[in-house]
Amino acid sequence: MSREIVINATKHESRIAVLDEGQVVELWVERTRHRTIVGNIYKGRVTKVLPGMQSAFVELGLERDAFLYVSDVIEDLEEYESETPDELHLEDVPQRIEASISDLLREGQEIVIQVSKDTIAGKGARITSHITLPGRFLVYMPTVSHIGVSRRIEDEAERTRLKEILEHIRPPGQGGFIVRTAGEGHNEDDFVSDLKYLTELWEQIRRRAEKVSAPSVVHHDLDLVLRTIRDVLSPEFKSVWVDSVEQYQRIVEFLDHIQPALVSRVRLFRRDEPIFDEFGIEPEIGKALKSKVWLKSGGYIVINQTEALVAIDVNTGKYVGKKNLEETVFRTNLEAAKEIVRQIRLRDLGGIIVLDFIDMEDLANRARLFETLENEIKKDRSKTKILQISEFGLIEMTRKRVRQSLERSLTQACPYCGGSGRIKSNTTIALEIWRELMKVRDFHEGQDVIVRVNPIVYGTLHTGDPIFEELEQNLGIHLVFKPDDSLHHEQFDVMTI
Repeated sequence: MSREIVINATKHESRIAVLDEGQVVELWVERTRHRTIVGNIYKGRVTKVLPGMQSAFVELGLERDAFLYVSDVIEDLEEYESETPDELHLEDVPQRIEASISDLLREGQEIVIQVSKDTIAGKGARITSHITLPGRFLVYMPTVSHIGVSRRIEDEAERTRLKEILEHIRPPGQGGFIVRTAGEGHNEDDFVSDLKYLTELWEQIRRRAEKVSAPSVVHHDLDLVLRTIRDVLSPEFKSVWVDSVEQYQRIVEFLDHIQPALVSRVRLFRRDEPIFDEFGIEPEIGKALKSKVWLKSGGYIVINQTEALVAIDVNTGKYVGKKNLEETVFRTNLEAAKEIVRQIRLRDLGGIIVLDFIDMEDLANRARLFETLENEIKKDRSKTKILQISEFGLIEMTRKRVRQSLERSLTQACPYCGGSGRIKSNTTIALEIWRELMKVRDFHEGQDVIVRVNPIVYGTLHTGDPIFEELEQNLGIHLVFKPDDSLHHEQFDVMTI
């Protein structure tokens, strides 16, 4: 598989796309003024303890207090093995929660924590006291004692070898370590170097935290560009294209330190045409902000994000098939399953996701559809869980949400509809105007009544609507409609002369 990373970097924002066989499958955007705080380490102050919710609020010096669950405070951890730093926060670890939050924390207490989830939908950031520091081959967990290997390394002999290396090189009382997928096949010297760097980094963070008072940030994670190079780039990528000389130099210096063998794959894009246009990425961003996605067959999927969940609907559209209805539906569903996973990754959708495939009678077809979906979702680095197809043809899945989705990052709520996606129709507004006029009792014969409306609504009213002609006759008045650009689509103003 031909894989590439394309980086568009300016002083205002960084945009990074991952391409598989020329097709955009992942996209991240980070604005200079609004960098993610996931991975940052703070010294915070507990502002409120909520025993009824087994949680606490912690002041970090941000706009909103962060949220800390009891499971992110206790030290009794079950075995935990994961993949990327985005997934390495210990909030998902099964816990034996016996202690109360009020036994562990008190108001005014200062604690060192790490942000595990950005502020999303107006909620404060999610934090954990279980610090994780990712290196190239290892992830260091200074607050727990645990040895593990990424679940993506499946060979049992290799897993055993890697665990033995960790047991051998880990200093006593130095916390826990997990071998990342990139560590597969590497020797002890590589891990010793990573371990030394991570333990020294933690010692610096710890000393800094002792000197400052809460609330203060004591460690910033890498920015998007270097974070992607650290967490995503692997030998299976044939190239990394970047259009900024400054970022090109940073990437080369960073790789020269952590993985010199991949330095030659970094290439500076020198053409006049914008890099995202050259690779066909810019149009894909526009498509990723639309709810309807067309399939090559003529079918389509519709993606709707709500506060509670993401609903994805599959339709045959223009595709009529060749044999019979069951075959047509099956082919559409298979094609949709692959595109749905690509869109989930591209749009960075998270939380609960409900997939409404077209209903199929054949149980074998249902099984093949589910198998296809499972195989496609394995390409996703984020943690996911999928339930079997329900009797209504629905598939429910969850995908870990760490940051805002692409849509929420690049768009804002519509000032007209308030984010609902719908506004009142012109007919509804016309009838509201009619009802408002009918309420007025002090019109006199022949009086001019001016109604100011939004220009779009004006285009359907000034031509002479029968309901207003009848109203003029009944009330003995003369209506004058006037367009006003300052009025919201649903607003109108009645004035008498």
